[in-house]
Amino acid sequence: MFRSLRRIKQQLPFEDCVALLKSEVRGTLSVLGDDDYPYGLPINFYYDENDGNLGKIYFHGSKAGHKIDAIKKHDKVSFCVRDNGVQKEGKLGLDYKSVIVFGRIKIVNDMDKTLDICAKLASQFDFGQDYIDSEIKKFAKFVAVLELTPEHISGKTVNES
Repeated sequence: MFRSLRRIKQQLPFEDCVALLKSEVRGTLSVLGDDDYPYGLPINFYYDENDGNLGKIYFHGSKAGHKIDAIKKHDKVSFCVRDNGVQKEGKLGLDYKSVIVFGRIKIVNDMDKTLDICAKLASQFDFGQDYIDSEIKKFAKFVAVLELTPEHISGKTVNES
């Protein structure tokens, strides 16, 4: 169902894909948007590798808007994450790793889970617990948490040169 990587020598082992998803905090979520145009948006995320077979990826945002409308219409999405890369001496381009996740996304309707995921998302940044608690208390009723269940995860190393 999902395509194999053409340049198999660049393929990341699954464990490296998981490591990248655990270490990065931003990626690009792509949905099927208005008039079936692809809509990709940069977004913060939290990856829980222990939730389900391939883990789960969680996002937060407004309860209304382009992203939510697209998800309600079509639940298949892709999500791409890449590291910052490194520039090796004598090379012009970067060497970096990227991961693409294909799966299905849904809105989390359980408020306890929503609060838990919001806290986990925020804890990835150095905001401080008091600030996180205050923000969650103020905005929890306005936040939608999205749960991406991966169906396929693949990654590769890119050597720009």
